[in-house]
Amino acid sequence: MAFAKDQWTRAVTQPNGKVTRERNEKRWGRGKRWLGVWTDPNGDERSKAFDTKTEALRYATGKETDRDRGDYLDPNAGKVRLEEIWPRWLKSRTIDPASEIQYESKWRLHVEPTFGRRMVKSILPSEVGVWLTDLMCAYGPSTARSAFLVLNGCLELAVADELIKRNPGQSKMVKKPSRRFSKVVAWSDETVERIVAAHPEQFRLLPTIGSAAGLRQGELFGLSVDDFDFTLMLIRVQRQVKRLGTKFVYALPKNDKERFVPMSPVLAKTVKSHLERFGTTTVSLPWERLDGDVQEHDLIFSWHDGKHLQARLYDELVWKPALAAAGVIPPPYKDNRGRKRFKTDRTTGLHALRHYFASITLADGVNIKELSEYLGHYDPGFTLQMYTHMLPSSYDRARQAVDRRLERLARRLTEQSRSRAQIGPAPEDPEQGAGLL
Repeated sequence: MAFAKDQWTRAVTQPNGKVTRERNEKRWGRGKRWLGVWTDPNGDERSKAFDTKTEALRYATGKETDRDRGDYLDPNAGKVRLEEIWPRWLKSRTIDPASEIQYESKWRLHVEPTFGRRMVKSILPSEVGVWLTDLMCAYGPSTARSAFLVLNGCLELAVADELIKRNPGQSKMVKKPSRRFSKVVAWSDETVERIVAAHPEQFRLLPTIGSAAGLRQGELFGLSVDDFDFTLMLIRVQRQVKRLGTKFVYALPKNDKERFVPMSPVLAKTVKSHLERFGTTTVSLPWERLDGDVQEHDLIFSWHDGKHLQARLYDELVWKPALAAAGVIPPPYKDNRGRKRFKTDRTTGLHALRHYFASITLADGVNIKELSEYLGHYDPGFTLQMYTHMLPSSYDRARQAVDRRLERLARRLTEQSRSRAQIGPAPEDPEQGAGLL
């Protein structure tokens, strides 16, 4: 049974057999006076020091109550530092190497400097909230979300391992960074046509497929001749060229989700023409990991030296010059070292062609669920949030529905009026007439 023990005094048996408490000169006035003493689930006696007897007894009683309810946590467990939990959490995740690199970066740059050396039981919700606010102000919501995912994951593992009772990151006081969707503006047909025309001939098919099938950049780089089914008129999106540090691998598309995208007859004809003219290049890369099994694919896009496309080189050597030639961005300028530079932003990347694809398909009646499958999104709700403003306006449909209803009502009223006119006025009731006289 829980009890409180006075450390500043000791029990002394008097000659008459009476037990009294006297000062313990070695302990008197030093440290906390009272020990809360309880028995843990293993039957071992445990204790913790407090300034007052009330505090000690309350804590010890609470620990035994937790023990009886099955909620007992070792008071010393929460002394584990977050940096000790971090590697265990990372190993517990089933993730691809690129995500692992991202997690390690967020831990090193944002989580470890603030919380790495802290005991998990000492981390407060208010501290997590302030940390998140500072991150959002300094780096934006995307970085804050990623860093919070790492911190929250480590704290969740601490809860699961019974090191702490509650995750401070899940407190109602912590305002988690929400995903914000800026309004996507799709390029016009003329703009896309100018961009495609401004590409070197051997690369014109790349933005063409991007705008006609909505593939991501890495998926376009990884397209093989075998991915085009000219019988079913489908493109099978089953791999991407993915960067891992300074090297590259073949990998599944984002969200580890293969998909099929319908291929229009004009696009199919364009692909066949490209293949006849430029052929393919066999490129070997490991699968998913740098030490993964090496795969060979006949890629339809490659550099002149036979190597696969890389995002940074393609952007600087092909994409940005095409944007400038099409008038989408200003002409290049030279920096202080004489290097050619382009002024771009997040809205002018190759990803913009996916938005164009979404806009033209929604305008012609493709529904959100279908579009979500074509784009490879993990959830149609995400697609709806991003492209809801591109859905055809319901105003005209509502006006037409009301007009049809009012037109039917007007026809019925007109028919009733004509019917009455043909029958003539109703005869007067004799009895009613007599009453009036």
